[in-house]
Amino acid sequence: QVQLVESGGGLVQAGGSLRLSCAASGSIFSIAAMRWYRQAPGTQRDLVATMSSDGSTRYADSVSGRFTISRDNAKNTVYLQMNSLKPEDTAVYYCNVVVRFPGRLSDYWGQGTQVTVSS
Repeated sequence: QVQLVESGGGLVQAGGSLRLSCAASGSIFSIAAMRWYRQAPGTQRDLVATMSSDGSTRYADSVSGRFTISRDNAKNTVYLQMNSLKPEDTAVYYCNVVVRFPGRLSDYWGQGTQVTVSS
């Protein structure tokens, strides 16, 4: 069993910054990928950023240049640094971790953290 605990959401004015954290604990063999998604009311959950096991990163066009995903391997924690926030970044943000077990991959989700950007 793997648990993910998110923190760092909140209310910020446009142009401000927030850093989200997602700590993974439990029976983790190794992590294949760590991702951040977001979901605004009435919309689908969209992929925001990905960090693969080799350290490579990818970003949605809407956040590229403003958001940075990083990880602390020793803590099994992934971060999302969000700068130059815009009102359209308002959403519930979810972390997703793909864990590699012998012979299979399993993914896990955090509980979500609300980010609200005021204009």
